[in-house]
Amino acid sequence: MGMPAATDTRYWTPEDVWALPDDGNRYECIDGALLVTPSPSPPHQTVLVELLGHLMPFTKASGIGRVLPSPADIRLEATNIVQPDLFVAPLVDGRSVIKDWREVSSLLLAVEVLSPSTARYDRGLKRRYYQRGKVAEYWIVDLEARLVERWRAGEERPEVVTDVLVWLPLGASEALEIDVAALFAVALDG
Repeated sequence: MGMPAATDTRYWTPEDVWALPDDGNRYECIDGALLVTPSPSPPHQTVLVELLGHLMPFTKASGIGRVLPSPADIRLEATNIVQPDLFVAPLVDGRSVIKDWREVSSLLLAVEVLSPSTARYDRGLKRRYYQRGKVAEYWIVDLEARLVERWRAGEERPEVVTDVLVWLPLGASEALEIDVAALFAVALDG
């Protein structure tokens, strides 16, 4: 994935972002900063598809929420908009169908896959935003290092996972276990 760039010094709002042309880039604004990210790489997308393959049956079986990939305009705060690569939104009024992004006001999980150029934003600005927004877990997937940084709300340091990623969200009776080495092998080694 290319460099998310702060492209302007003005204070950006979600309304400003929605007024931008549809040019194939992903636009986000956090605390007034505009982040622009071009299309992701094939390994980035492959690891997302693999994660989706683990998360989708788990969220359906446990009935905790809905897993979706971006693009999506997620507003945990009125003045910010983010597009996590992958996220799990809790059920809204007991239903898993999301008809409008405005229905999503909290996340059980946000996932970002790093590229060398996005690491600074994903580990800094976005992490602080997700933690401030009380996102229960934020996973930073580092393809190069073949690890997952698991951040929980309120924690100052991540748990670094290289073997088995175990996720037990509130409301689930069983945990999801993801073999991290196998995940990276599929995405990077074929």
